[in-house]
Amino acid sequence: MPHKDLRDWLTQVEELGELKVVEGVHWDLEIGVITEELFRRRGPALVFDGIPGYPKGYWVLVNALGSPKRLAFTLGLPPDRELRKLLKPWREKSHSLKPIPMKYVEDGPVMENVYFDQDVDVLKFPAPKWHEYDGGRYIGTGSVDITVDPEEGWVNLGTYRVMIHDRNHVGFYISPGKQGRMHRERWFAKKEKMPVAISIGHDPLIYLAGGLEIPYGLCEYDWIGGVKGERVEVIKGRITGLPIPAHAEIVLEGFADPSHQLPEGPFGEWTGYYASGERAEPVIEVKAVYHRNDPIILGSPPGKPPTELHFYRAFLRSVAIQEQLEKAGIPGVKGVWCHEVGESRLFTVVAIEQRYAGHAKQAGVVASQCQAGAYLGRFVVVDDDIDIMDLNDVMWAVCTRVDPAQDIDILHRCWSGPLDPMLSPSQRERKEFFNSRAIIDATRPFEWRDRFPRVSESSPQVRERILNKWAERVFS
Repeated sequence: MPHKDLRDWLTQVEELGELKVVEGVHWDLEIGVITEELFRRRGPALVFDGIPGYPKGYWVLVNALGSPKRLAFTLGLPPDRELRKLLKPWREKSHSLKPIPMKYVEDGPVMENVYFDQDVDVLKFPAPKWHEYDGGRYIGTGSVDITVDPEEGWVNLGTYRVMIHDRNHVGFYISPGKQGRMHRERWFAKKEKMPVAISIGHDPLIYLAGGLEIPYGLCEYDWIGGVKGERVEVIKGRITGLPIPAHAEIVLEGFADPSHQLPEGPFGEWTGYYASGERAEPVIEVKAVYHRNDPIILGSPPGKPPTELHFYRAFLRSVAIQEQLEKAGIPGVKGVWCHEVGESRLFTVVAIEQRYAGHAKQAGVVASQCQAGAYLGRFVVVDDDIDIMDLNDVMWAVCTRVDPAQDIDILHRCWSGPLDPMLSPSQRERKEFFNSRAIIDATRPFEWRDRFPRVSESSPQVRERILNKWAERVFS
């Protein structure tokens, strides 16, 4: 059965043997360091309880989506398959997904505790300082910012980092080009305060949707409804009127004033660097706080790979890029994989069955500019005999099937942002958020592909026949 909320999710994940609880870990760096190590070890979902200085029962949950079993369960897929075998069922499910509109309700668990104005205090929650050189405590890493377009009226949920300034002010950084940033720019262009609601703890599927390239104008609540096969229950926020998850753990609600900015950052981001530095960013004045009894912060700190978000986004983005390639009419696409070492964005591999001259270049260029792949990407195109999930296999193709002079093309002035560590100081000063793309054609040259040297490896058929006979006796 689909999980109803985060608590139902935790119960079922514990039954899968994928949950652990630890007590007494401090919010100042200790939670962050343990989380980093947990990512490296592909560990369980981990709950921090009894955090010093906070009541027992005020939890921080990390690594929610950091394993194939938990990711599959969250997406409603069979949780007993390895990652590679989940790609096809997710492609099929996402391709046929029909959005189901959210459902407004009058009340829900998130309203168990309600605070307005002078009673607001976001410091009551054990927000961690995740990385050693962070500029402050970030309550929002596995969160979503809920915004509405002031002209078109559609609601967006976006995962953008949220830093605590004081008891009733939080900062929210959004990279240029993101849908929440477009909303903010439209509100500020009208010189109006922007209504914002921030959900801090919730069903991990809400967080997952907030970091995915959902089509422009489609509300993530409706996409989530399509994944789960039932409507997401929301409550109209008492201050902003925005739809907030009825079963959320913690929600902050308020307004961002175009004239009010404070220094935000630095923060260790998904590229593995403090590339965006510290700068003045808009501030949300929190006018209301809603939370459940014994509330849970869902944490997903970015950082140097491997991390949880690199893992699950590699899976989701790979499927999204393949679907967009096919919708663009590119034939013969056999697979896409966005490698974790490239933070699920910077090293994307497309496998094709070559059908005509220029096919590989076409696939690489489209993959580099489609919505799911356009942000900060770099690209490789390989033949369909290459295991795109195996870096050794991919780099072998690059080393043996690429003539740098003719097989590497550079695209200029592509979509980047302040998180890109390769932006020069002068580019940052001028706010020139562009980068280049290398389209690496690591396929056999189309003109003489049939005369390319044979690979010195057993065929899949011979390999399967012999290993079926001997594998158990030799390798067990």
